[in-house]
Amino acid sequence: MEPLTVSPAQHFENSDHLEAALSYQTPAWGYTRIHNPTLHYLEGTLALLEGYGSDVETSAVMTSSGMSAIFMATNPFLQAETDGMNFVADAKCYGGTFMLFDERYQNERGIDVRWVQDTANIDAWATRIDDETRFLYVEMPSNPSLTVADLEPLANLAHDHGIPLIVDSTLTTPALMRPICTVRTLSCIPLVKRSAEADQRLLVPSLPNTISRAVSVPMKCGKTSLATSFGRCATTAHHCLHVLLYSQRFAYVRTRVDVMSKNAMRVAEFLEAHDMVEAVHYPGLRSNAGHATASKYMWLADGDESGNAVNRYGHLMSFMVKGGAEAARNTLDRLQIIWRATDLGRHKSVAVIPAISTHQQQGEEGRELAGIPANLIRLSIGVEHPADLMDELDQALR
Repeated sequence: MEPLTVSPAQHFENSDHLEAALSYQTPAWGYTRIHNPTLHYLEGTLALLEGYGSDVETSAVMTSSGMSAIFMATNPFLQAETDGMNFVADAKCYGGTFMLFDERYQNERGIDVRWVQDTANIDAWATRIDDETRFLYVEMPSNPSLTVADLEPLANLAHDHGIPLIVDSTLTTPALMRPICTVRTLSCIPLVKRSAEADQRLLVPSLPNTISRAVSVPMKCGKTSLATSFGRCATTAHHCLHVLLYSQRFAYVRTRVDVMSKNAMRVAEFLEAHDMVEAVHYPGLRSNAGHATASKYMWLADGDESGNAVNRYGHLMSFMVKGGAEAARNTLDRLQIIWRATDLGRHKSVAVIPAISTHQQQGEEGRELAGIPANLIRLSIGVEHPADLMDELDQALR
């Protein structure tokens, strides 16, 4: 059973217990800002899921949002600033990530962000790395263009240079892909973007020896050092009741992701054949440029009902409406059962136009860099009957 601890602080038996606990010589949680047994249970569960099927040791840190997870995954490697300090990142990323990197890191702090537009071109990544590069960053798949990255050569490239590869696998969850197991990366992965909440986590593998430079956080506590320092200093505390709900909901994430992925595949095939659709971006489609790469990495945990290995490609897709920006807005406005909202992964299907919402603030130049046209609609498929969703989209496109 999931534990529930509502106390804000731990009782210590005596002064020796207090001293040992606060110096990390013995397991303890101490204070809710630092930790809580309810939170520890969920983080431990998530870490086990991320390492499922492998011998990789993992630990997890819960954060209050995806962007806080991304900040906490990247910022420690950008301390001890040096002349020419830089990192290399996929330009086809979420709008909030683009703004963090471009505005907060590059414009405010003077850190050189070296964007890669052709994600699949390993040479494009390699030519941007030098002695001052701190890490590589990629989304797999990307939001909202669903571009896929071949993680194995990217990880090899990063490790050859003694720097980490940081992967945001929001759109897969450990139900479909576990980058830490596959290529020994640091990963930012969603917790419950399978429902209405948007909580996220940061996963840290127990592999400090794979990073030979650019690490500016203490490693003396071994695999828990990053988690410990984040918990003490960044105040990632959650209310224990929220955490309990997350634990209960995450118990069936694989089943939900399976259903949503199968629904998404049917909808993507429908949209690809629609005469009012210019293009569909979904890695499950054989016509998609990244289909073979996606099939290499995206597998449903434990296979299908018979235990046979099976690919699933996630719940998110995007499509371009014929007729330009105005046609896309008219299509979005005509939706009735699909909600207009900027989150994703909930049980309810939602849609949004990235150019006027999630990627609006990065400007026209930034959207061009990221490949976000004005007529692109991002569609997150839920657990509704796919026939209802196809009827809905058909009437909206007409």
